[in-house]
Amino acid sequence: MAAIFRKSHTAVITGGASGIGFALAQKCLGYGMRVLIADWDAENLDAAKQSLGHGTSTLRMDVSKLEDWSDLKSKVIQEFGGRINLLSLNAGIGPRTSFNGPDADPAVFRKVVDTNFFGVVNGISTLLPLIQEKSSLSDYRAAIVITGSKQGITNPPGNPAYNASKAAVKSVAEQLSFDLRKEKNVTVHLLVPGWTWTALAGATSGREKPASPWTPAEVVDYLEERVREGQFWVLCPDNDVTEEMDKKRMLWSVDDAVKGRAPLSRWRDEFKDEFAAWMAKDV
Repeated sequence: MAAIFRKSHTAVITGGASGIGFALAQKCLGYGMRVLIADWDAENLDAAKQSLGHGTSTLRMDVSKLEDWSDLKSKVIQEFGGRINLLSLNAGIGPRTSFNGPDADPAVFRKVVDTNFFGVVNGISTLLPLIQEKSSLSDYRAAIVITGSKQGITNPPGNPAYNASKAAVKSVAEQLSFDLRKEKNVTVHLLVPGWTWTALAGATSGREKPASPWTPAEVVDYLEERVREGQFWVLCPDNDVTEEMDKKRMLWSVDDAVKGRAPLSRWRDEFKDEFAAWMAKDV
């Protein structure tokens, strides 16, 4: 799939006006690709178009609304002839939710799921037919990149709606990869960023970037490597957390069910020493 990032190819990126989506648009344009970015934030979208310049088109849309996806599909057909080489389903939100106190608002839970989960489902159902129409062409290559989260795998306490939405996204990405397993010219990739300095992490707060998080550009560089390798799992480290640490944490989480431990045992005081010993050992 090294042929994805090349001149004259096309990319459609949701949540493309900032953060990882914007960095991916920059990378694609650097290869001479044509890029269509979609985003809900009109101000960011205008700024992104001005910054990215030639080769970029934009569309303001709400990924939770199928009618907006219909508009995006029409734009892809009109501007790209229906050809998509890179589809990045990246749009997401992360407002705080809980089951106790002021953050226990079902409306917020629904908004998170509608954006993070159905934003992916809507994108697949709307644009996958365009990709499959061309998948038999010998010169055609396409990659579908879905942005997940480590929170959708290890499920840390503190934001149940976001975690649940990203767990559902992981499940959908796995199912899509399986369903497209016989498509020789189409690959599916689950992008799982580590701590990344985006708006969700505080990048727009005016604070100086801490040393620990990666920049969006570093995440996108890592993504490019994994796409070229045809790797489904794009598990990004950061400046504090290595790939080995991530894998150990994921294995521990799975073992809650296998070993009959209390859920989210990693964060429970009674398992503190056992978890520390697990992280210190070779696995």
